[in-house]
Amino acid sequence: MSLFIRVLTDADLPDLLALYRELHPADGATEENVARQVWQQIQATPGLTLLGGFAGEQLAASCMLVLVPNLTRGARPFGLIENVVTSDAFRRRGYGRTLLQHATLLAREAGCYKLMLQTGRLDAATFAFYEACGFSRHAKQAFLMRLE
Repeated sequence: MSLFIRVLTDADLPDLLALYRELHPADGATEENVARQVWQQIQATPGLTLLGGFAGEQLAASCMLVLVPNLTRGARPFGLIENVVTSDAFRRRGYGRTLLQHATLLAREAGCYKLMLQTGRLDAATFAFYEACGFSRHAKQAFLMRLE
């Protein structure tokens, strides 16, 4: 089955939240009113897009693409990808790769000079997946400060 990719809409929020519970099971469920408020903020933020990959009618994968205006590199924006997740039921079918290829195409079309993502996963399979999608773990050094 092929993957159909589109920008997520209000109607997709419950399925997206279910997918995020697979990404971070320890987080538990987000209260519906809080989720709706954050969803509205996301929808109102220029350059922020939630992409969904659909297998038939079912949301199988998602990622967030953020296009950031920038005054360096000829005033070209850069892109960030966050919250990459494929449902356990749909893994190993190329859906995550297809979704990241689509996000990359959108970043190129926006004139981005680079596209970045981070992962908290430290296993070799995750590194191999992102490298197979064209990302390099050796090009830059990331630093992270948890504010929780």
